[in-house]
Amino acid sequence: MDGSHANVNNYLGWSIFNTLCCCLPLGVAAIIYSCRAKDAAAIGDSTRAQEASRTAKILNIVGLTLGIILIIIVIVIQVVARKNLQH
Repeated sequence: MDGSHANVNNYLGWSIFNTLCCCLPLGVAAIIYSCRAKDAAAIGDSTRAQEASRTAKILNIVGLTLGIILIIIVIVIQVVARKNLQH
């Protein structure tokens, strides 16, 4: 447990954003890992903090990507539906 490397990014803000705006299930999981990273860093367990931070980052990337894809799909469906209604 080396406290010098315990200052890792916990991605909590990003996790909350993903929960509210992109992908609820992955956002909640990311919040859990963000809190684990924060707690591990607080006690100086840099290994666990880095692992939890890495997991939170991956969950956030996947959640954001899925959220963007979902938004694009919804926009495409809306455009197609409006074109079908006009014809």
